[in-house]
Amino acid sequence: MTGAARIAAAFAAAGEEGRAALMPYMMGGFPDRETSTAIARSYAENGADLIELGVPFSDPLADGPVIHEAAVKALEAGTKLDDVLAICREVADRVPVVLMVYTNTILGGAGPEAFAAKAAEAGACGVIVPDLPLGEDEKIRETMTAAGLAVVPLVAPTTLGERRAEICRIASGFVYVVSSVGTTGERAEVPAHLKELVEDVESKSKVPVAVGFGIGSPEHAAIVGQTADGVIIGSKLVRLAAEAAPGQAAEAVGEFMSEAAAAVASARSGVR
Repeated sequence: MTGAARIAAAFAAAGEEGRAALMPYMMGGFPDRETSTAIARSYAENGADLIELGVPFSDPLADGPVIHEAAVKALEAGTKLDDVLAICREVADRVPVVLMVYTNTILGGAGPEAFAAKAAEAGACGVIVPDLPLGEDEKIRETMTAAGLAVVPLVAPTTLGERRAEICRIASGFVYVVSSVGTTGERAEVPAHLKELVEDVESKSKVPVAVGFGIGSPEHAAIVGQTADGVIIGSKLVRLAAEAAPGQAAEAVGEFMSEAAAAVASARSGVR
C-alpha cells in the first residue's frame, strides 16, 4: 500500500467506528531518543490512529515555544534524521506515521530523492512540510509522491478563495486545517469559526480533513471530533513529556491519550 492508502485506511477505520481519527504529535529525540521511542509506542497502545512525528529543526517557524524548545533540546542532544526515522520504524507497522519536517531538512544531505527514499524505507506514510507553500517547489512534492509518500498540505483560516480550493485539489493523505492564526500551542477554547472552516474545506477536498493547533484537552478533542475527520494534538503532549518525572513520560502521555481517545469516541454519540 502507498502511504496515502494507509492513511486513508486509518481514517476510514475510525469513521466506521463513528468517530474522528486521533493523531498525536511528538518530537523525535525529545526528551531523549530512548524516551521518545517509548512515547511513540505509548501513543500506538493508547488510541492513536496515526502519529505525527516531528523532525527537530533549529528554526521551526510554525511551532510555538513548547515544540520549539523540544526541537532545540533534541538537537542539543545530537538527534539526527536517522534517529527520528528509527523511531518511525519502531511503530510504522502498527499505525501510519507522518513526518513533520521543514524544507531545509529535505533539501539538505543528499537531497529530496535520498530523503524520500529513507523516509519510505523507514515506513513513513507521508510528510507535512509547513514551509512549503503550494507552487513554491513542486519538485519536492513530486519526489515525495514518487516515493509513495503522501504530501499533506496545510489550510489556515487566512487561506481564502481559489487558493483554498487549489490546495484541497492537490492534497494527498489528508488536509491539515490550522484551527487558528499563529504558531502551535494550547488555546483556552476552540475557535468559534472552526466548524464553518472545516465544513468548507471538506466540501472542497477528496481526502479527510484533520484539525490541529490549539487542541489542549480531551474536551477540545471531542468538540473538534464532532466535525472533523481527524484530531491532531501536539503542544499539550510535548509539554506533558517535558514535565514528567524521569522515566514517566510515556506513561504521562499515554494517560492523556486514553482520555482523549475516549472523548473523541463519544463525541458523535451524544454520550458526553
